[in-house]
This record gives sequence, C-alpha cells and structure tokens, in this order.
Amino acid sequence: MTSAVETSEPLPLVRGLKLRDMVLFNMVAVLSLRWLATSAAAGPSAITLWLLAALFFFVPQGLAVGDLSARYPEEGGIYAWTKHAYGEGHGFLCGWCYWVNNLLYYPNLLISTAVISTYVFGRGGTGLENNWTYILSATLVLLWIATALNIVGVSTGKWLQNVGAICSYLPGVALVGFGVYAMFTRPAANTFDLHSLTPDFGDLSALNLWASIAFAFAGLELAATMAAEVDQPRRTLPRAVLIAAPLIALLYVLGTVMVLWLIPTKSINIVSGFLQATSVGASHFGGGLLWVVPVAAGLYVIGNLGGVGAWLCGPARVAFVIGLDRYFPPAFGKIHPRWKTPYVAILVQSILATLFLFLSVLGQGTTVAKAYLILLDTMLLVYFIPYIYLFLTHIRLTGKDGGRPGRWYTKLVSLIGLGLTLFAMIVACVPPGGSEGALVFELKVVGGALAFVVLGGIIYWRGQRRSVA
Repeated sequence: MTSAVETSEPLPLVRGLKLRDMVLFNMVAVLSLRWLATSAAAGPSAITLWLLAALFFFVPQGLAVGDLSARYPEEGGIYAWTKHAYGEGHGFLCGWCYWVNNLLYYPNLLISTAVISTYVFGRGGTGLENNWTYILSATLVLLWIATALNIVGVSTGKWLQNVGAICSYLPGVALVGFGVYAMFTRPAANTFDLHSLTPDFGDLSALNLWASIAFAFAGLELAATMAAEVDQPRRTLPRAVLIAAPLIALLYVLGTVMVLWLIPTKSINIVSGFLQATSVGASHFGGGLLWVVPVAAGLYVIGNLGGVGAWLCGPARVAFVIGLDRYFPPAFGKIHPRWKTPYVAILVQSILATLFLFLSVLGQGTTVAKAYLILLDTMLLVYFIPYIYLFLTHIRLTGKDGGRPGRWYTKLVSLIGLGLTLFAMIVACVPPGGSEGALVFELKVVGGALAFVVLGGIIYWRGQRRSVA
C-alpha cells in the first residue's frame, strides 16, 4: 500500500508554527511540576536519578528526535520514521502504542489539574479536592476547551500551548527563587550527603521511581508529529529541541532540590508538593508573599490545560496519518475544510478520553478504580514501546538518505537511550514498596501491555485485508 504521507502531493495543512511556538510546545509537552513532589518524596537520591535520566535518556532522546525530524520532517513524526526504517507493520505498531496510551494520560493529568486548582481558592482546604462532582465537571470542561481550540486551527490552538508553557515554567522559577533564598538563610529540611544522594540500586521496588522520572522526561518527539504544520521544519524542529531541553532539565533538577531543601521528605504531599514548598518558601518572607501560592496554582492549571492541548493534538496527528494509510477508518484522515485540522482524529480522541474520565471518577472506591490503576501502569509500559522504536530507528537510519555519516558515537548515544528505556520498562513492572500480590501485579501489567499490542496487530491485519480487497 502506498502511504498517503509519502506521495508527492502535499497535505492541505497550514504551516502556522514558528520556532518560538515549537520551543514552547516542547516545554509544555514535557514539563510538569507534579513530578517535583513525586521525586522529592523519595528523598535526595531522586536528584541523582534525575541527573542519570537526563544524561542517559533525555539527551539521547533529544539527539535522536532532532536528527530524525531534520531528515524526515513528515506529519506523524515517530510513526513515519519507524515506517522508513522497518516498514509499515512496525510503523503501525509504534503509532498505535503512541496513540492508545495517551487516551489514559488525559484523565490522569486532568484529575491532577482539578485537584491543584482548589489551591486557587483555599490552598487545598476547601474540600473540593474530594468532591468528585467537581472533579468530573472541571476535568470535562478543561478537556473540551482544549479540544475546541485545537480544532479551530493551529494558529489558534498554538496559543493555548504557548501560554501553557509559560504558565508551567513561572511557578517553577518562583519555587527555585524561594529555595535559593532559603539556602542562604536557614538549614535544609533534609540531609544532603553522599549516602542520601546515592540511590539504592539493589531495591527494585524503590527504583520504580526510575520509570516515573524517565516518563517525566518523555515528549520531545511530540512536536515532530506536526511537521507538515511547521514553518521550515528541517531547521525549526531540531533547534526547538536544542533550546527547550536544557530549560526543562534544569527546572526539574533545581525544583526537586528546592522542594527537598524546604520540606522534610516524610511531609511532602505527592499531589501538591511543589505548592507546599512554595508556601513554605513564601512564609520565610513574613507572610507578605503568601499570595504567590494561589497564583502559582492558577498558573499551574493553565499550564496543564496547555499540556492537555499538546498531548491532544500531537497523537491525533499520528491517528490522522494512520487514517490516511487506511489502517484506521478513513474518517481519521479527514481535514476540516475551513480550519485545515484533522478534526475527526481530535474529536475521537477527546470522546474516548471522556469515557475514561467517567471510568476513573465514577469508579472511585470500587473494583473499577483498581482496574484503572492497573491500566495506568500498563499504559506506562506501552508508552515506552515507541521509544524503543525511536532509538532503533535512529541507529538504523543514521548515515542513510543523505544524513550525516554513521559515526560510532552517534549510534552509541542511541544505544544508551535504548538501554535505559528497557531498564525503565523492567522497573515499571515492579510494584511500588508496600504493594500486595507482586506476581499478580506483574502479570496484569505485562499481560495488559501484550493485550494492547495484540489488539493493534489485529487492527493492522484487518487494514491490510481491506487494502488488498
């Protein structure tokens, strides 16, 4: 079957995304301040894990994405790259895993956003964070606002992502500022020494955090899925990665340091820890800056809305191209006649995300909730499959099709990224400490991931049969 994205006829999309837009897109896609609390709750050793993940996963990811997006600036990004390297079957599996796992990412991100938004009104003490009527209403409103803005065109939708990136970054900068002041005025809330900074590599359940930190660094490939809507993509996409990546890594590392400096590990709230630390830091100024906390919460909500917009429109482009290739229903490949966006792919994604929102919220306190948590762990495992393809594709295509010569260190960097990805997948299968039924947990997570892969294989097989017929 001839791929629709490989024909000489260009797609009728609008190239409305500039360098600034793509830098901010990368930032809002990758950066989330909630990871500061998740990592800091594990203690100072999380700082070491951040640095190791940055060196062995984030850097290889950025180099691979920058190189491939410069050489193959095609709509669908990682899906198109994998097809070039390994053919349509592997391309579909990569694209399928990339698309389907994001259907559960939205509910997780949106519920976190709704909970943090309560700090805008009462610093988390309003009771709304436990009111599931509020949680469901807020998440649905946020989801469909992001959907509407991204359907009406990239020139409109990009502002949601742009503003979201700025609003995601500013609270982190404020936290770092308060933390630096505290470093010069009071002792640390935790002990920073060689022992506390060294992760316990013998405890696999503790290293479950490794998978979460690698996941926090994921997302630089997302912008490339919109390559046909980027102005001068061969130049713009690699430069956007080069600018955004250091800013993201710096805030993750420094932000975690400041949370640990301001709050004892055992007192960190894993949902709102960065706001908790901001509140403590602001209180060091005598209470005159406590207004920063609700403002930071409001900025975080806007930032997460931008993140939802990014993760809505990016994977939708993968589904759009798969629709053009006829493996998904052809309707996925439709472009809106006025707004020039793949509106069907975006709408289908939002509808499915809405269904999962109902599943996660209305199932609270039931076996549905337990099933949903297993599904989240399964999706984390599924999400790393495209990264295996990313690094393998970069290794295979290095030096081909007019690219840079295949120097040994270029492939070595991707091999390192591949190795850490595989390691993160292994520790993602290990239940966190205190969990019961470890073997059952592992069977459910691994079995669930295999079930999604098999389902994708069935869809691909049916698509092939339709194309032959």
